[in-house]
Amino acid sequence: MAEKEQQEYHPATANGYHRSDEEAAGVPSDELRRQKRKKCIIYIIAFAIFQIAVITLFSVTVMKVKNPKFRVRSATFGTFDVQTANPSFNLMMNVEVGVKNTNFGPYKFDNSTIYFYYGDTEVGSASIPNSKANFKSTKKLTVSVNLTSVNLATNSGLGTQLASGILPLTSRARLTGKVELMLIMKKKKSVDMDCSMEVNTTTRELQNLTCN
Repeated sequence: MAEKEQQEYHPATANGYHRSDEEAAGVPSDELRRQKRKKCIIYIIAFAIFQIAVITLFSVTVMKVKNPKFRVRSATFGTFDVQTANPSFNLMMNVEVGVKNTNFGPYKFDNSTIYFYYGDTEVGSASIPNSKANFKSTKKLTVSVNLTSVNLATNSGLGTQLASGILPLTSRARLTGKVELMLIMKKKKSVDMDCSMEVNTTTRELQNLTCN
């Protein structure tokens, strides 16, 4: 008698099929299918939202094209002839310019010219060769320019400034080119240079260099 009470109880099966917990609880099979379809729809919607978020992030970061920056970085001097008694200057300046590209694709630019001014008068210029600034990098170029005062008016105030040891200059230039993204998309971008600087005639160095 004790042995029979200790025997485990096994629920009956129909045709060898064990019912699931939901079926055992009396949940109709149609309801189970509806729940599965609902879960499937939720997963599809979640995946679609994720894809949209990824595409949006990609569009506002990688695919957004920004203007490169073009500016004078530094300079050294070869010929350095400055006269204060008869105010004049004749300088050979080796200028390093930089094209900073913050895009996720290379910036290919055409030939250009950089102009240097004393006041509103041009005192020198140099050619910028066509080249390429790789993605997220700065392309550095060195050009030589002869700066001379031959075109300046005699009453320009040059003598006073040279006597103080400072020759103020400005530089202007414009680059035109294209930013290439994903090897298939090209967008035209132009960038202007507008820099001011001072040549210290005592130390023969460039100082107070600022670019907008």
